[in-house]
Amino acid sequence: MLLSREKTAFYLKDLETPVGKAINLTIASLVLLSSGIFVAETYNIPDAIRLNLNVIDTVILYVFTVEYVLRLWSAENKIQYIFSPYAVIDLMAILPVFVGTVDISFIRLLRWFRILRLIRFIDKKFLFSIDTEDGAIFARILFTLFAIIFVYSGLIYQVEHPVNPKVFVTFLDAFYFSVVTMTTVGFGDVTPISKLGRLLTVFMILTGVALIPWQVGDLIKRLFKTANQVETTCSGCGLLFHDVDAKFCKICGTKLR
Repeated sequence: MLLSREKTAFYLKDLETPVGKAINLTIASLVLLSSGIFVAETYNIPDAIRLNLNVIDTVILYVFTVEYVLRLWSAENKIQYIFSPYAVIDLMAILPVFVGTVDISFIRLLRWFRILRLIRFIDKKFLFSIDTEDGAIFARILFTLFAIIFVYSGLIYQVEHPVNPKVFVTFLDAFYFSVVTMTTVGFGDVTPISKLGRLLTVFMILTGVALIPWQVGDLIKRLFKTANQVETTCSGCGLLFHDVDAKFCKICGTKLR
């Protein structure tokens, strides 16, 4: 029996029922597997293994395509969904299916954005057992930093490896370059030579200057805030942490024990 739009939308978002958990866990696992395949492909592996990885990755790509179509079909406001941040990430992840006749280097660049899909599951506290709001914020900040560095590493590798293979040998070389560039350390031992690679480096530096201090500052602020709070569960709303001298919950006003 075919599922209705309401049931389809429910299962794609649900993390409580066994079916919803299975669907979302499968999607999250495929995102990680797909990202791992691309990292593995940057190393010198046997042709037979590389062929098998390509087959698996193609299957994953079509699974993502089906998921995107189902989400679009079940969305109440399709225009709003298409332009939502997660839908844009999803579309970038499956774009190779629709632009298969375009230059292959352009297609491979887009596929690195798959890792960003996992942010959706961080927001839903799905990938980790996070019981507090601060814990969820910690996880989201750390994963956002990792995801952005991962994407930049994939992009710079795809751009530089064909023209600079002795420097950008594997994904690890690109990841190292991304970290030292975005943290503005810049040792200079790994440098891009293509115009696009240098343009990406500029974007990486700007992102590092703007994003990392902001995210790290937020982390420090959260750590300082947590250090000055006590763990007392509010009987009204369930808020776990409160200020040391708090007598009432700041969310619902319930008197604390």
